[in-house]
Order: sequence, then C-alpha cells, then structure tokens
Amino acid sequence: MSTRQLIAGVLTALALAGPVSAADAPTAPPTTAEPLGKAFDELIGQLYGLGERFRAFSFGATGSEAPVITIMLDHRREMRLTPAQVQELERIRTAFQRDSIKLEADRRVAEIDLESLLASDPVDVQAAEAKIREVERLRSDLRVARLRAIERGKAQLTPEQRSKLSALLGDSRGPRAVGSPPSQPLGWPQRF
Repeated sequence: MSTRQLIAGVLTALALAGPVSAADAPTAPPTTAEPLGKAFDELIGQLYGLGERFRAFSFGATGSEAPVITIMLDHRREMRLTPAQVQELERIRTAFQRDSIKLEADRRVAEIDLESLLASDPVDVQAAEAKIREVERLRSDLRVARLRAIERGKAQLTPEQRSKLSALLGDSRGPRAVGSPPSQPLGWPQRF
C-alpha cells in the first residue's frame, strides 16, 4: 500500500466519521488555515515515517529490504532448520529489532530538531546542513544494520538451506541448477 493510498484512506475514514449534516456539526470558533495546514503536514510526516519503518515488512519488499530472517523462521520446516539455527536466527532478529527501534527514535528526534532549525528566520544553514546529514546517517545506519543482520542470518545456513531460501525469495541471483531459468525476472514484485 502506497503512502498516498494510506493517506487517502485515513482522510476518507475521517470524513465518514464526521457529522452527517450541518445541523449536527458542533459549532466551533473560526480557525485559520495555518494551524490546520501544519497539523495536516504533521500527519503526513507521521504516516510517511510509519511507512518507512515498516517498508521491509510489506509485500513487494525485495532483495536486502525483504524480512529475510522472518521468512527463514516462517519456513523453518521447509528449510529443515535445526533448533540451534532457529534459536540463533531469533536472537539475530531480536537484536536487530532493538537496534532499529533505537536508530528510528534517534532519527525522529533529529527530524524534530531539523524542523526547529528550519522554522527560524534566518535559517542557520550550517546547523541545518549538519542536522540533515545526521538524519540521513541514521537512516543509512538502519539499512546497514538490516543488511548485517540478514548476512548473519544467512551465515547460519548450510548450502542446501541457502538454495531453499533463494527459491523462497524468488532470487534470480541465488544458486540454482545449471541451465535452469530464474524463477522471476529482476524487478518483478515478490509475494510472500
């Protein structure tokens, strides 16, 4: 589900939950468009952040963005994972979840700080630039942490289990029999 679809759904739900007629509407003092616009911008920002956070757990995630360790654990019988492998994969996933929560919280705080810097007049460009770089560093740190967790998880697998994982992911780069075509062309959406 795209961010636009999510926003449209939220706005539709809010519209449907409102009063049925003007007579039922509560009387409120007139407001300016500025606070409403700011609240709407904040809502969009929050929805965007939520979408970014759970992008790796959505349908269509591919490659290093897919929840590979969760897929391994969900298919433990097919992949014939040992109890020790399952325990280690769960440990890796839990450690990544802890790290990702910390990094995401730090990024959100940096975003709030950046908003404050951008609201001043004149804007301190050097401070804003440093904050933008911090936000992006935190975002990339999260992606690197995800990649490391996935590689640690894959390192727990035997070559046969890696082949099964590649087949589950529909990964055309993974090991397959010589002469066999990839399960899907690159760029096609994956379904889990």
